[in-house]
Amino acid sequence: MSLVVRNLRVLYPSRLLQRAHYQTGTAGDGVSEGMPPPLRGIKILDLARVLAGPTATMLLADLGADVIKVEEVTRGDDTRSWSPPSAPKVDSAPAPSLPAESAYFLACNRNKRSITVNFKQPEGLSILHKLVAQSDVLVENFIPGKLAELGLGWEECRKINPRLIYASVTGYGQTGPYRKAAGYDVIIEGEAGLMHITGEPDGPPCKVGVAVTDVATGLYAHGAIMAALISRQQTNKGVWIDCNLFESQLAGLANIASNYLIAEQEANRHGTAHPSIVPYQVFPCKDGFLMIGAGNDKQFKSLSNKILRRPELAADSKFSTNAARVSNRAEIVQIITDALMQHERAHWLKEFEGLGVPFGPINNIKQTFEHPQAVARGATVEIEVSGPTSAFSIS
Repeated sequence: MSLVVRNLRVLYPSRLLQRAHYQTGTAGDGVSEGMPPPLRGIKILDLARVLAGPTATMLLADLGADVIKVEEVTRGDDTRSWSPPSAPKVDSAPAPSLPAESAYFLACNRNKRSITVNFKQPEGLSILHKLVAQSDVLVENFIPGKLAELGLGWEECRKINPRLIYASVTGYGQTGPYRKAAGYDVIIEGEAGLMHITGEPDGPPCKVGVAVTDVATGLYAHGAIMAALISRQQTNKGVWIDCNLFESQLAGLANIASNYLIAEQEANRHGTAHPSIVPYQVFPCKDGFLMIGAGNDKQFKSLSNKILRRPELAADSKFSTNAARVSNRAEIVQIITDALMQHERAHWLKEFEGLGVPFGPINNIKQTFEHPQAVARGATVEIEVSGPTSAFSIS
């Protein structure tokens, strides 16, 4: 089977870590090099599918870990078929029966090597046991107890490799009445409070535009694995990491959770607005939208005096303090809206520049990736993506 290589443009958040520098040579010679991959030599067995677990292993791969992704034999990872869109086809691509590599799949599986193994069969299980013996980390997102039934649970794997870090990413965790329930981002968004606070005040609950609960869980799992690798240096023993979507989303409620736990304050939907700061929301302009976040009285004074040219607003007792503006939210929001609707967005972007009032345009995705800061910081890179190959072997 031949190897197919394509160049694809991808988002690369781990470049943040790769930008870290250290000085080399004699002091003051100005010579610097990129931080060497901190996880070089770490081997990861990736049994995770869809987004949360694969996000964690992709971030580890970005940092230099050797990730072997084990996929289902007949169709691969579920997300391979979540298309269109898919990566451009190559005429010489082998195995035409394989599903296309969807953009979704490629979003969370770069820098990995994939194999398909039927570990429900003795031969396949033997292959996985050999990989367990050679690995530093195993990441899986099966329903609790399923891999144990197949001979790949934590107890079985740590007998093979006592230094193995075994990370389970599930919907609700390894214990509790919901432990056997499947975990889906959109369900957890609703069940763990996020949808209740997302959407317009007079509208229905709304999901977030991306699977933020999955992504947050992947980040938590990635951090826990990094911590476990450090812990293993001290103990020479592996650990079992129990990471799940439900508790990750509970943690993601942040100040909303704190408001309830400390003051029993129930949350409501505020659209793009903030419950405790005014003005702090999206406003319409003549031809688009602008986010304004005047988080204190000084910023509001700059907004009224220097941008809106309405100094009487900051002097008015109804608007001079944030508490007063919260009490008179509807009135001041309407005043700002009427002012902004007099001009196009480009006009207001120039008016806001350099005055210390937080602001920003509401960009579409094309505008986002064409943003001067995204371009200057190299937020996306072109990488080589390899197609199927038969050059993989396990001993």
